[in-house]
Amino acid sequence: MSEITHLEPKLLWKYFDEIRKIPRGSGEEKAIGDWVLSVAKKLGLKANRDQTGNVVIYKSATPGHEKAPTIVLQGHLDMVNEKNSTSKHDFSKDPIQLVIDGEWLQANGTTLGSDNGVGVAASLAILEDNKLVHGPLEALFTVDEERGLNGARDISPKALKGRIMLNLDSEELGVFSIGCAGGADSHLTLPLKRNNTKADTLLKLHLEGLRGGHSGIDIHEGRGNALKILNRLLWQLSQEFSVSIVSFDGGDKHNAIPREAFAEIVVDNKDVKKVKSWLQKAIEEIQLEFKPVEKNINLKMIKLDAKSVQVLGKKTQEKLLGILFALPHGPLAMSRSIKDLVETSNNVASIKCDSKKAHITCSSRSSNMAALKATRDKLVAIAHLAGAKIKLPEGYPGWMPNLDSPILKTASDTYKQVTGKQAKYMAIHAGLECGIIGEKFPGMDMISFGPTIQHPHSPDERVNIKTVQVFYQHLIKILETLA
Repeated sequence: MSEITHLEPKLLWKYFDEIRKIPRGSGEEKAIGDWVLSVAKKLGLKANRDQTGNVVIYKSATPGHEKAPTIVLQGHLDMVNEKNSTSKHDFSKDPIQLVIDGEWLQANGTTLGSDNGVGVAASLAILEDNKLVHGPLEALFTVDEERGLNGARDISPKALKGRIMLNLDSEELGVFSIGCAGGADSHLTLPLKRNNTKADTLLKLHLEGLRGGHSGIDIHEGRGNALKILNRLLWQLSQEFSVSIVSFDGGDKHNAIPREAFAEIVVDNKDVKKVKSWLQKAIEEIQLEFKPVEKNINLKMIKLDAKSVQVLGKKTQEKLLGILFALPHGPLAMSRSIKDLVETSNNVASIKCDSKKAHITCSSRSSNMAALKATRDKLVAIAHLAGAKIKLPEGYPGWMPNLDSPILKTASDTYKQVTGKQAKYMAIHAGLECGIIGEKFPGMDMISFGPTIQHPHSPDERVNIKTVQVFYQHLIKILETLA
C-alpha cells in the first residue's frame, strides 16, 4: 500500500492512490472512465457514460433527507502530462511516483495530477461513505477539460437534475471561485504579395527572454507580448529606413502570451550599421519601459547568407505591420463589480507566415458575453480595414459572478464553522467548466473550491496535505447543511 493511504481523510487518499496509477492525459481518459464506472458498480450505484466519455454517478439521499435539493459534485478526469527533461516517466503506462515533502505531496519529476485528481477522489469518497448525511447526489466527471473544456461542451442537458453544483477544481483553500471569463479565438488571414529581390543584407531578428504566461490569469500584469513588441520595432524601423520583410513568425498556443518572435528583413548594405544601431537603441528603450515586469528582454540580430529572397510588397508590408499594430492586446476593461478583476481582454497569440498568407490568431476573453462579442467585432473591423479575412469559431460562455448566490452564503457560513476563519471569494479571468455547465443548465447555482495546489500543469505541481483534509471536512459540512 502507498504511504498516502494512511493520510487523513483515508477514504479520499485511497481513491487518489488508485487514480494516480491510471493514465489519464487529456484525450486519453477511457481507462480512468472505465475505472470510475467500476467503482460505481462496486458501490451499487447507477452510472452513465456519454459518447464523449463524461461519467455521471447517482446516489440517493441519506434516509430521511429525500426531499433535500439534489447536489451536483463536479470535477474532471484528465490531467496535464508534463515532465522534466531528465525524467524517463511514460505517461501512457507508468503510475505517478509520489513524494511527500513535509506538508506537501508532489510527484517525482512529473505533474502530480492533483488537478483535478483530488476533486475526483473527494467525490468518490463521498459516494462510498454511507455514514454521511446528504440529499440526492449527482457526481459528474468530465473529460478533456485541460485542452479547452471539451467534455463539458458535450454534456446532455438531460444528464443532471440538480441545480446546485459544487465544482471541486479550485486551488486555494478558503478562496471560492464565483465567476470566470468566457472566451473565443479569432483567426485572421492576410494575403501576401511578394517580390523577388537581391538580398543586400539579410538580417534575422530574434526577440527573446520574455516571461509569457497564461493569457487569462497573467494578462493583468502587463507582461510583454513578443509579437507586439517586434512588430512595433519593425513598424518604427520602416519609417526610418528602407527595409523589406521576408518572414514574421512567433507565438504558439492560443492561451499563452507569446514569449518570443522572429523576423527576417532585407536591409540596404549602406544602412546595416545604422539599422543595427537604431534597433539597439530602440530595444534599450523597450527594456526600460518593461523593466518592472520583464527583466530579460533581448533582441538578437544575426546576419544570414542569401543571394535572393522573396520579400513582401510595399503595400502588403504596410498592411501586415499595420494590422498587428492595430490589434489590441492586454486588458480592455475592468470589472465594475469586483475590484481588480479583468473583465475583458485580448491576446494576440500567434502569427505564422507562409509564401502566400499571414495567419494571425487572437484569443479574447470576457466575463460579459456582450463585451466579448464587441471585442470580436472590433477584430472583424480591423481585419476588414486591412483587407484580411477572419474566421470566428464558436467560443465558450463565461460565468457571471452572483454575490447573492445562496450556495455562496452556505459555503461561506460552513467554512467559518469548520475553520473559524472567514472565506474569501473571487472571479478569475480564465475559463472554468462552470461557465459551460451554467449555460447548459439554466438556474444552476454554483461555486468552485478546493485545497491548496501550487504550480499545476508543471512538474513542480504539489498539493498541501493539511488543506486536503480541511477541504474535505468543509465539503461534508456543506452537504450536511443543505440536507
